[in-house]
Amino acid sequence: MTASCAGSDEAARGGRPPSAPTGVTAQAGSATSVHVMWNQADDGSTVVAYEVYRGTTKVKEVPGEQHMVDITGLKPSAGYAFAVRARDADGNTGPLSTKVSVTTQAAVEEDREPPTRPRLVRGRVAGGRAVSLSWSRSTDDRGVASYDIYQGTSKIHSTPGDDTSALITGLRPGTAYAFTVRARDAADNTSPASRTVRLTTAAGSGDARGTAPTGFRATTHRADGAYYIDLSWTPPRTGGAVTEYRIHLDGRLATTLVWGGAAPQDRAEHSFFVTRESGVTYRVRIRAKLPDGTWGGFSAERTVTTGAGG
Repeated sequence: MTASCAGSDEAARGGRPPSAPTGVTAQAGSATSVHVMWNQADDGSTVVAYEVYRGTTKVKEVPGEQHMVDITGLKPSAGYAFAVRARDADGNTGPLSTKVSVTTQAAVEEDREPPTRPRLVRGRVAGGRAVSLSWSRSTDDRGVASYDIYQGTSKIHSTPGDDTSALITGLRPGTAYAFTVRARDAADNTSPASRTVRLTTAAGSGDARGTAPTGFRATTHRADGAYYIDLSWTPPRTGGAVTEYRIHLDGRLATTLVWGGAAPQDRAEHSFFVTRESGVTYRVRIRAKLPDGTWGGFSAERTVTTGAGG
C-alpha cells in the first residue's frame, strides 16, 4: 500500500485529480451498440465530465452528472474493452477505471420487426431517491436484446434482455416522475413505449428502503488460530450488477468490498478476518453502492460471537 501527498505543482493545477470511477459495467444493447455504466465519483472531487474509452481511444464524453452512455456504431459479434475516467473543474483527469470486456450480439439480417410493447409495467417508491420498476417480457422474432427505461423523453437506464426489473436511483425526494419502458432487439428495432408509470418519491431524503441487500446472514468460523465472519446476502435489484459494498461492524465502517470480476446477482458471499480472540461479539450489517454513486439502505443487522457458532 502506498500513499502520496500533493506537491506544489499539483497544488498549482488545483489539487489532487479525481479517483478512478468504480462499478464500471458494459452491456451489449444490440449487435452494434453497448451500454456503459459506472458509479459517480464520491471522493469529494468536483467532476465536470467523464471520458469513456474503447481500448485506448476516447469515444465519448458526458457531463459530470451523467453516469451512463450508449456507444454505437460497433461491429456485430465483436469483442471490446471499455474504461472510464473523470475530469474535474480544473482540468485534472484521473486514472482510467478497470477495463470491462463485452461482446456485441450477432448480426440479424433484414430484421425490421420491432419487439412487442412491454406490458404489466408496475412501479413502487423505494425511498426518497429511488423507485423500482418491473414489467412483463416482450416478444420478438429474433429475441429481445435489452430494455430501455425512459424518464419523460430521456433514456436514463438499460437492462439486459433477460431482466424484467430495474432500480432507478439518483432521484430527488418528494418529486413526481413519469417512466416508460421500451424493448430493443439486436438490430436496434425498438418497441412502442409501455404505458406510463407515475410515481412520487418519498419526502424524506434519508429514506432508502428498497435499496438494501436482503436475506442477510452472518456466521463465524475459525481457521489457523483466527476468527472470520462469513456473510451472505441477496443484492438489491438495480437493473445491473452491484460491484461495491460497505461492511459495518458495531456501527462503524470496517471495510469496503469491491468485486474484481463478475459480481454475483442472485446470492453473494464474503468472509473476512476479525480477531484471534474467542467470545467477542460483533454487530454487522452491509449496504450497496448504487449505480448513481450513492449508498443504498442498510441490510438487517446481525449479531455474531466468535467461538459460539452462527
